[in-house]
Amino acid sequence: MVKVKSPLSRKLLTRVLSVYFLLTITVTFFQVFTEYLNAKNHIQGELETLKNTFGSALTRAIWELNDPQAIASAQGLMELPIVEGVQIRDESGKLIAELGRVVEQPAELAARGTFDDHDNGTFSYSFPLIFEFNGRTSRVGDVSLYSSFDVIVGRIEVGLFFLVGNAIIKTAFLIFLFLHAFRGMLTEPMEDLTRQISNFDLNHLESSKINLRATEDNELMLLQRAFNNLIDDLIHSQHKLQDTQQELREVNRRLDEQNLTLEQEVARKTASLSHIMLDLERQKDELLVKQRELKFEITEKTRIAEELRATNQELASSMENLRQARDQLVESERMASLGGLVAGIAHDVNTPLGIGVTAASFLQDRIRVLNEAFENKTLTSSAMKNFLTESEQTTGLLMNNLHRASELVSSFKQVAVDQTSELERTINVREYLGEVIQSLAPTLKKTQHKIKIDCAQDLNVYCSPGIVAQIFTNMIMNSIIHGFEDMEQGHIDISIKQKDNNIHILYIDNGKGMSEEVLANHFDAFFTTKRGKGGSGLGTHIMYNLVTQSLRGKIAVSSTPGHGVEYKITFPIKQQD
Repeated sequence: MVKVKSPLSRKLLTRVLSVYFLLTITVTFFQVFTEYLNAKNHIQGELETLKNTFGSALTRAIWELNDPQAIASAQGLMELPIVEGVQIRDESGKLIAELGRVVEQPAELAARGTFDDHDNGTFSYSFPLIFEFNGRTSRVGDVSLYSSFDVIVGRIEVGLFFLVGNAIIKTAFLIFLFLHAFRGMLTEPMEDLTRQISNFDLNHLESSKINLRATEDNELMLLQRAFNNLIDDLIHSQHKLQDTQQELREVNRRLDEQNLTLEQEVARKTASLSHIMLDLERQKDELLVKQRELKFEITEKTRIAEELRATNQELASSMENLRQARDQLVESERMASLGGLVAGIAHDVNTPLGIGVTAASFLQDRIRVLNEAFENKTLTSSAMKNFLTESEQTTGLLMNNLHRASELVSSFKQVAVDQTSELERTINVREYLGEVIQSLAPTLKKTQHKIKIDCAQDLNVYCSPGIVAQIFTNMIMNSIIHGFEDMEQGHIDISIKQKDNNIHILYIDNGKGMSEEVLANHFDAFFTTKRGKGGSGLGTHIMYNLVTQSLRGKIAVSSTPGHGVEYKITFPIKQQD
């Protein structure tokens, strides 16, 4: 019988015992570690007890500057089994006594009243010495008591021997139990099974069946039944093989007859193939002709592709020129809007300035008359009173108109600077919107249109003010030019709210509205219903780009003929860096 170099039972036993050994070693280690921690905690508790026992005597000795008594207390502590070192310091950190195994450590650390582990296998418990006198306390020194790993091991030595011995006994018993069980249940039955299988004889299949001496229906019995069933199948296959061999001999006879017939058929087919080869030669010539034609077509298509690439490059250059032209038109639109603003503001500023000039001239004449009367000594109290009254009225008129002109110039300057700059700053939305509307006063004063603003007084936003001014200017001018066409009095409602770190703007007018066709192209560049009447078709396109790109927001418009226009704008509040 062939010897097995690596028995399955040995491998299984080795793996089971390896896992058990590893588990036993791990559990034993954790038990030893737990015993060690418990013993260390107990010793630390005893060290704390020593604080209560010797603390008062040491405190009194140091307070009274009785160093010999302190040293005697330290020697008494050294007599205790758990103490392997003592350090006693006074309040300045000077050592009074240092006995046994100790470690140098700063006085401020020793006075904390804590446990500390050290590199030389020791650990210490330090506590301050507090003396009470007349209800007042003061620290007179500190004590460090040292114990070591050897003390802990001495306490748990018996327990360690018991844990290790218990693990060794259990392991030896388990090895004996597994060896006996594996030999009786696996090794011996497998050797019997191997011996019977090695006696297999293909010519005597019935006697090759195996019979195991087993009292239980286990996997080995299942293997026995499977092997015996395999032998039964082999016996049945042998019978079938004999029948098949007889049939094969009959088939060979018939095959010889068919070979003669096939040879005759091959001769006939060979003649037919010769004819087919001639046809294939002719078709090959035709394919060569078509191949030359195909090469010519490929050459033509390559030339056409080169022309298409050149055309695409020209189109790309044309698109870049169109983009530059569109940017120039957008800038022209902005400058045209600013130019209209300048013209309107100049006209509005001229009115208060003209009144101011007239008032100043009148006041200058009155001062000249008063001065002549004063020099001629004909100045009367009534003339002086009339002059003061007229001067007060004139200066009041002058101040009001100059203040009005100053407000117009200030609003114009802020809005004009913002529209030509993209610098960001914090603005009060309501006040800045008032400045934008003030800059449009020259256009609005010629009409009876009203603008209503609903916005919190303390709503502040960090952004580019020019963008906000451009958006509201475009919406208001669109309402005046397109929505309120042929209307004497239009209404514009502007609502601005803050919600969830976003600004929500709702703009509504009661103008004539837009049709579905106009609404569908509302934000398209160069689309305008005032073609030939001064409209460029860029106002709403600029507004859309400012909201979606510069403010990172969204804008939507809705309108029906006869019911005005509604804009909804949302953009996030940007935090100042």
